[in-house]
Amino acid sequence: MTPPRKAPARTAPARRAPRTGSRAFAATWWGQAWVDALESSTLDAGRLSRGRTYARKGMVGPVTAAPGVLRAEVEGSAEWPYDSAVHLRVLTDAQWDTLLDAIAAQAGRTAALLDGEMPADLVDDARAAGVPLLPEPAELDPECSCPDWGYPCKHAAALCYATAAYLDDDPFWLFTLRGRTKDAVLAALRDRRQALTGIAAESGETSQGQGVPARDRFASFGGVFVHPAAEPVEAASDEPEEETPSPLTTEPPAGAPFTLADLEALTRDTAQRARGLAAGHTASLTGTPLEDAVRLAASGIGEDWFHRLVRATGLPPHDFARLVRARRHGGPAGVTVARAPLTPEPAAMAAARTALAAPDNADGTGDTGGTERLRLWRNRLTADAEGVQIRLGPDHRWHPYIREGRGTTADWWPCAPATTDPVAALVAARTAAARN
Repeated sequence: MTPPRKAPARTAPARRAPRTGSRAFAATWWGQAWVDALESSTLDAGRLSRGRTYARKGMVGPVTAAPGVLRAEVEGSAEWPYDSAVHLRVLTDAQWDTLLDAIAAQAGRTAALLDGEMPADLVDDARAAGVPLLPEPAELDPECSCPDWGYPCKHAAALCYATAAYLDDDPFWLFTLRGRTKDAVLAALRDRRQALTGIAAESGETSQGQGVPARDRFASFGGVFVHPAAEPVEAASDEPEEETPSPLTTEPPAGAPFTLADLEALTRDTAQRARGLAAGHTASLTGTPLEDAVRLAASGIGEDWFHRLVRATGLPPHDFARLVRARRHGGPAGVTVARAPLTPEPAAMAAARTALAAPDNADGTGDTGGTERLRLWRNRLTADAEGVQIRLGPDHRWHPYIREGRGTTADWWPCAPATTDPVAALVAARTAAARN
């Protein structure tokens, strides 16, 4: 280890992870894969436990990602924070070509990445081609300025645990660590999609007047799907620009029942749904008017729109708001779980109760309390004394709930993202209840 440097000014942590249990640090499968890679790299459970504690206490400063390395200052027992880093092997140019070709081959993969999702089939295809996007066991290489020679030390372990949340939010962190920034990846994908579009046009497979499937045309339009945060791709026009003003820059006629902001919101919603359809997510095509209203409200519309949707559905505002929160935490399945109790397979509930009965002593704080504190009814497990509940959904995920309000106004509300792990869901509910 390198010797400690001169004490710098302390840096406020960028993120705090107060949840208990080692699996509580990641909410996505790729974030959990990162945690698994860390925990498979060592048999030193003690240092991992201390690292989890440090991360939960907010002792990890802002994390920076660069090709091949993560860095952050991590507070410890000394008067100054230690410089901690985790190294990851960057991909070769040949591996990057293979990975980018795999992404560009299916436009829905680019759309998923831009929407904050890591396609599992992409990772599998890349791995089969010899390109490890997610870290492999023992591939994470820690480094720290502390005097602890552990591998990893507790400070580097804390950095790894804290990073899982960043990976949850933006899978492009993995691309940066493997050697190329988000902008570089998007530019390369745009070039590849445009090349594929040009090849299709030159092949002459589409005769005049015959048309093409809408999905295929959308997939090739503009090179790649464009996220609002990405560089826009302009479509060609046969008319002079000044003669064809965009409808999103022209105010609606006087007296129209909608505004320019309404049109922009609907346009964004349409683009988001189209990206999902291109990726194969067709559930929204069969949604009811109520489900579509909840989806729109959960997308972050303004207060005026929210009240208009409430009036259109005829639901009490309290009930509509609960469905919106359920959608944000659990997607369409979350709405189903919130609307009515379900009848799950008894084996699934029995397996969950068994998992909850086994205390997680990895760091001495993960005890879920045992099944005697949980009341079972239909798809719900409830700890009445704590005001927490988890519900099994049709998506085979557990949806955390807490009881909000007092007396006759008390009711159950979704409180955290759904997860396949009942232990992590119960921990998330307890964490939310503690903050409430």
